[in-house]
Amino acid sequence: MIKLIASDIDGTLLPEGTDRINREIFDVILKLKEQGIMFAAASGRQYNSIYELFQPVAHEMIFICENGAYVNCRGYQMSASVMDRQMTEDVIRYIRGLDGCFLTASCTDAMYIETADEKFGRLLTEGYHNKIKIVEDVLAENLDIIKMSIYKETGIHDIAEETIKRWGDKMHVTVAGDIWIDFMDKKTDKGNAIKTIQEVMHILPEETMVFGDNHNDLGMMKRAVESYAVANAQPAVIEAANNLADKNVNDGVLKVLKTLLGE
Repeated sequence: MIKLIASDIDGTLLPEGTDRINREIFDVILKLKEQGIMFAAASGRQYNSIYELFQPVAHEMIFICENGAYVNCRGYQMSASVMDRQMTEDVIRYIRGLDGCFLTASCTDAMYIETADEKFGRLLTEGYHNKIKIVEDVLAENLDIIKMSIYKETGIHDIAEETIKRWGDKMHVTVAGDIWIDFMDKKTDKGNAIKTIQEVMHILPEETMVFGDNHNDLGMMKRAVESYAVANAQPAVIEAANNLADKNVNDGVLKVLKTLLGE
């Protein structure tokens, strides 16, 4: 019997960088809970962004934020992973040197950026519903950073291989969609967040179902026997998953969950 379901958001539940969620999912989350099944949203997004997206059922679920760097349930912080200060300084300087790229530095309270670019700002606040703070120099702030990201409007995959090769042995670096590369503490991963929840709630991988589409979801696939890739997922995710759901734009996740409920 399934007791825990975790789903990625961008590219899995809805189109990347939007809030276009099928509101049917809210009723499904409540019905799952009635049957003793907890739902978790597992995303590279910050807590504020995911909370706003699921606001009608926010107190009935778990939030796995920042690719697992921050886990929250009903306002209770289950875990938070702060990055090494020297490492963040090195990565920030690296990102600043990349053409056509923007830096984001995420803390539990907000996402910090160094640009007032209006298009980028709208994406973060109107698309992702992030809480942002614009500062002149992130390094001058006394921040406990839990995740950093490179944003590149086009061509993120062109810099991914070199970026992962350069930093992958020092921290967890992963492509998170078509416009992001994320940096976290070496032990930070959606899969490790799932493991923490499983241990706290005494849930087995055989009792866990997960959904994903991109490389930052691969860790989750290892923590669930009932693992699903949506049909639009990256090839590596489809290969890692034990099952295939319909595309995100066709409500693939919702279809599987409704089947689980017998609808």
